[in-house]
Amino acid sequence: MHELSIAMSIVELAQEESKRLGAERVEAVHLRVGALAGIVKDSLLFSYEMAAQDTELAGSRLVIEEVPGVVHCARCNAERPIESAQSCCCAECGTPALDVVSGRELQVTALEVWP
Repeated sequence: MHELSIAMSIVELAQEESKRLGAERVEAVHLRVGALAGIVKDSLLFSYEMAAQDTELAGSRLVIEEVPGVVHCARCNAERPIESAQSCCCAECGTPALDVVSGRELQVTALEVWP
């Protein structure tokens, strides 16, 4: 389960940033996760709770914004959603597409902290 190592990295990053900000407590960590990032949301949420235990982030929330997979379809000459995470094909015409526009994201976007 690679979600645990990802969760541990998120906790470490949030701890460093909260210290830099001089925050007393972290209430929530906001994260953008793309459909093509290969992450199982429920596993990441569970892993985050485990990784945050016994740290300054214990009891904080992990808020996940899911980003859909979007490709540039050469046949349609447009940005289109993908059919599924297993198939990077244009949802409109079914053409395989290699130019991924979004969906690979794994970004911490914000921290909710108490000063």
